Amino acid sequence: MVNFTESKNISLELANKVLEAARAKGEELGMPFSIAIVDKPGNLKAFQAMDGAPVLSLDIAQNKAFSAAAYNRATHEWYDRLKDDPPLLHGIVHTPRLVIFGGGYPIRINGEVIGGIGVSGGHYTHDMQVCEAGLAVLENLE
Repeated sequence: MVNFTESKNISLELANKVLEAARAKGEELGMPFSIAIVDKPGNLKAFQAMDGAPVLSLDIAQNKAFSAAAYNRATHEWYDRLKDDPPLLHGIVHTPRLVIFGGGYPIRINGEVIGGIGVSGGHYTHDMQVCEAGLAVLENLE
C-alpha cells in the first residue's frame, strides 16, 4: 500500500484578495511595491508590480514569498536565528531564493500553510506592513 499526504493550496480567488489588500496598503503608504503570492510549493499564483516599483523588487518579492512558503517561516525570523552562528549565517545565504530579512510571510488557514506572500519596494519594515495588511484578509476566514 502506498501512503501519501494531502495538502491544501491557496486558490486564485483568495490569492487575489490578499494581493489587493496588500496593494491598498502600499497605496496608503504612498510607495510602489511588488507583491507576490505563491502556493504551498512556492509556485507564483498572483503578482503585481505597482507603477514605479524598483526593478529589483520584482524578483525579491517573489523570493520572499517562496522563502516563507517553503520554510513555513516569516523571512524576518531568519536573521535572529542565524546572527550568532557565523558558519550557518554565511553559508545559508548562498541557498537559492532564500531571503532572510523582512517582507515574506507564510499564508496559513487553520494553522496549515497554503502559500506565501512576499513584498518588496520599501524598507523591509514597510514591506512587512504591506504583507500584514494582505494577511488581515484571512482573519475573516478562520
